[in-house]
Amino acid sequence: MPEVETIKRIIEPQIVGVKIDSVITNHSQVIAYPDMYRFEQETNGQTINKMSRRGKYLTIHFDSGDRLILHLRMTGQLLVTPHNYPMENHTHLIMNLSNGTQLRYIDVRRLGRFWLFGKNDIDDKSGLEKLGMEPLDNNLTAPYLVAHLSKRKRPIKEMLHDQTVIAGIGNIYSDEILHAAGIYPGKYCSDLSDKEWNSLVVKIREIIRNSIETNRMSPQEYLEGKGKEYRNMPYLRVYGQKGERCKNCGSIIEKIVIGGRSSCYCPHCQKKD
Repeated sequence: MPEVETIKRIIEPQIVGVKIDSVITNHSQVIAYPDMYRFEQETNGQTINKMSRRGKYLTIHFDSGDRLILHLRMTGQLLVTPHNYPMENHTHLIMNLSNGTQLRYIDVRRLGRFWLFGKNDIDDKSGLEKLGMEPLDNNLTAPYLVAHLSKRKRPIKEMLHDQTVIAGIGNIYSDEILHAAGIYPGKYCSDLSDKEWNSLVVKIREIIRNSIETNRMSPQEYLEGKGKEYRNMPYLRVYGQKGERCKNCGSIIEKIVIGGRSSCYCPHCQKKD
């Protein structure tokens, strides 16, 4: 979510008030709804009113009331470029904008998806409406987590990825949150103490907020990095650091697999019960 929020903050000021003159779709696979031809036809001529984020989803709102929802998934990038900017490989969607720029979607693995809904359409396709609480929502409390997760005999690492409970936490930040909270990633939700639930809420807010702030960059810096480089990577304390020393205690960071996802943790700071 911090990376998606960064994209929103950088892209939105560059496209608000701008009209879409034409759309070029190089791979129809990225258009989830409607079909590619309707998508292009109904997007052409729309004027962009604002951009919003919910969880890991971005929504482009048009003056007409229509809305375009997109999810970049694991490898997608969204760039605003000059029209003559060198074209990246794996550019699947191009929107030519009335101010002479282009909004481009690039994705090596082609996993991202776009949905276009009319003003009065109900979104029953993207999954956006099923999302749970935002990580920085003041209503995200220990009692909320207890009510939704405390009876689950599943690892807390896995449950932090449940987007219907908390929207926006992925593999990177679940590792960082659990390390900061001192909770072993394989510990079952049903075994967490009240103290651990309270710590979890505090650290979710702290890690997500700090990650958003450290990601701040200018549109030029973002374009130079082609939407792949984020400034918070040097601040990560455990994610992807198997075999390195824990920055808290000096112990060697270990890695396990939980729910099909890798999980790095410190065996000293995050002791098994």
